[in-house]
Amino acid sequence: MGILNLTPDSFADGGRHNTFELALTRVHEMIAEGVDIIDVGGESTRPGAERVSPEEEVERVIPIIAEIRELGAVSSIDTMRASTAAAAIAAGVSYVNDVSGGLADADMAKLIARNLDVQYIAMHWRGHSKDMQSKATYTDVVKDVKRELEERAEALIKTGIDAERLILDPGLGFAKSAEHNWELLRNIDRLAFLGFPLLIGASRKSFLGDLLGGATPDERESASVAITTEMARQGVWGVRTHSVKPHRDAIDVVEELGR
Repeated sequence: MGILNLTPDSFADGGRHNTFELALTRVHEMIAEGVDIIDVGGESTRPGAERVSPEEEVERVIPIIAEIRELGAVSSIDTMRASTAAAAIAAGVSYVNDVSGGLADADMAKLIARNLDVQYIAMHWRGHSKDMQSKATYTDVVKDVKRELEERAEALIKTGIDAERLILDPGLGFAKSAEHNWELLRNIDRLAFLGFPLLIGASRKSFLGDLLGGATPDERESASVAITTEMARQGVWGVRTHSVKPHRDAIDVVEELGR
């Protein structure tokens, strides 16, 4: 899953693709490099980020989603708002990637339940970006995240979403310390016992910078590829990454070794 942030303030690439022309160039690059899903976002969810209006979010994402559909590629909308998700579904997305897992907008689950051709990615979430890090308190982070993801999945299924359309994300960096992130990555097999496909979003995040002595987001790329390699080896459903080709290459190597 290739990240396409149409924002001026995302932590790793804010402002690099925030015009239609820049975004379209990046779409063509990702397709050429072998992306499976292009994840389009119009609102930053980095720690401390302020929310944008629903109107601005829709204005940012819909034109490029429509263009991705015209190119025959698969897209996802990265949003917590049901209204934005609805507009994106109408424009042609196949996935809704909701970092709140339906907790930020009560209408989201009902929307997904009605749209039977759309898959839903529900992330582990404890609050909005502005104050989420104050909620990074766990007794056992793996056990707690696993339980909370399971509860969220059960709630979503009760609203009418087929279990086969659910993908779960442990939410690295969202109400998590660096060590929480590492513990979750070390125990992906325990999260896989939930029985749902897993999406992992570690790309260029700050806990990698901490490990690498304060490396900038761009300098965290090789570490991000290392995590993709291990996640591929463990058979996770997908990885969400800022670059495409090095991660595609790593996955291809792991798959060839496993033949």
